[in-house]
Amino acid sequence: MNRTPGKVRIIAGSWRNSRLDVAELPGLRPTPERVRETLFNWLQPRLSGSRCLDLFAGSGALGFEAASRGAGSVVMVERDPALIRRLNETKSRLRADSVAVVQADALSWLRVAQAPFDIVFVDPPFAHDLWQQVLPALLPVLANDARIHVESPIATQYPVPARWSLLREGRTRELRHVLYAAPAAGPVTLGPGEGD
Repeated sequence: MNRTPGKVRIIAGSWRNSRLDVAELPGLRPTPERVRETLFNWLQPRLSGSRCLDLFAGSGALGFEAASRGAGSVVMVERDPALIRRLNETKSRLRADSVAVVQADALSWLRVAQAPFDIVFVDPPFAHDLWQQVLPALLPVLANDARIHVESPIATQYPVPARWSLLREGRTRELRHVLYAAPAAGPVTLGPGEGD
């Protein structure tokens, strides 16, 4: 899981088959192509014109895929300067005017983020165990009936905000990926027995 491929490709849409450079950095693992294909099959009916947030953007594979398939806007949040440079280079090369690249710590950025988002991708570095902090922090920035895609190691358990409903779930040998629906914003609470 520590081995990083040199490139990943955009699967479909206006930039289909475009390659994204992947930096050789510890812990960077772009979402596997099979998982991305499944995810975007799930999301396709909602993508056109949607406002997307790619937290922990890394290679940008999820955010650029969303923009390629017709998302109205994509905000990519990443704190690593080397990854920010690559994201900006890719944005320029693809002429991705609908994509905004933000250099920031994801949790700090969520405290000041303004726009409501229809679709959010949450794929933090697996070694940092950030799910418990990130998911509740998303609540103020979610649009009504938003979709949240979360990737985690197979064995990782994390508290899910109480009003979210699980729509879809997939697994590979190494990771679990889940799509949740979130209703209109409400109080920040966790499901029964979660977060202990």
